[in-house]
Amino acid sequence: MRRLATFVAFAIIAGLTVTLSHTLVAQSKPSSKAQGWVAPRTAWGDPDLEGIWPSNEMLGTPLERPTNFGERNTLTEEEYAARETQSQRQAEADGEQFVNTQAPRRGTGTGPPSHWGERGKPSRQASLIVDPVDGRLPPMTPAGEKRKNLIRSTYWHDFPGVVEQHPFNSFDDLGPYDRCISRGLLASMLPTGYNMGTQIFQFPGYVVINNEMIHETRVIPLDGRPHIDSKIKSWMGDSRGHWGGDTLVIESTNFNAKVGLTLNGNSTPTSQKLKIVERLTRVDQNTIQYQATVDDPETWTRPWTVSLPYRQQPDYGMYEYACHEGNYGMRNILSGARAEEAGK
Repeated sequence: MRRLATFVAFAIIAGLTVTLSHTLVAQSKPSSKAQGWVAPRTAWGDPDLEGIWPSNEMLGTPLERPTNFGERNTLTEEEYAARETQSQRQAEADGEQFVNTQAPRRGTGTGPPSHWGERGKPSRQASLIVDPVDGRLPPMTPAGEKRKNLIRSTYWHDFPGVVEQHPFNSFDDLGPYDRCISRGLLASMLPTGYNMGTQIFQFPGYVVINNEMIHETRVIPLDGRPHIDSKIKSWMGDSRGHWGGDTLVIESTNFNAKVGLTLNGNSTPTSQKLKIVERLTRVDQNTIQYQATVDDPETWTRPWTVSLPYRQQPDYGMYEYACHEGNYGMRNILSGARAEEAGK
């Protein structure tokens, strides 16, 4: 704890703080608190959000809702049973690859064997997106579509409908996630394949959010100070926060527009006009309801909102993310492309 306090002090002195503001989100209300439950308080009186809150339980819930659901975001018993069956089949496939390393892999992507990944729990929530009411991303603007067509990353192996196939001629042909730079905000707060831990620390006047994936850390002041100069941009943006009752409200701006937002890391580029408003409400002893609204008028025709529960897991291990120190993948991808060209 002393080391973390020292880090926080250093980050503030060095001007590296990431911050919050007073923007409210109207699209979707968090889950109601458990009846009769009173949110705990810190020693200085703020709502207590401290703890480890991974998003891993929601991994199997898609970002966008299947179109046949319409405006319904809750699974029927039959649909939930189908999701449970799918989860069981995935577990069996993982086990098969763990026991028999020669077992055929599902897909031809860039990821590791399936048993290396983490799995969620079947959820009755049909999609992470709750607004628009159909649970789908709103249409992109012409400028957004243009940027989307310029995406360069290894994701065309796994998501050919999102990223078109392209050569690997330089580091610019690999995305920020490929290069272990950042998953960015919002992706750092949403479920992904592994390393989904989120740890929250609180100090008088500050909240610190630490993401296990690519060890992102945001130091968020709560004293009403304005955002830093708009000319200063960063991967995770500049955040400012305040308490709205028992809800922590965080507004982030000043993004450098070099990393995207979706569950697939950098698959949807954004503009420097991006603004994200997050709301974290502790609804019972072991649950924080997380909600975030994305507003980027140069990428989407309207704002959109995600919402999901975080469950407290005190025994969850927050592992070091050392991809920077041993990122041989980037070198090997480029050298492999040169070898392939030489063989033609």
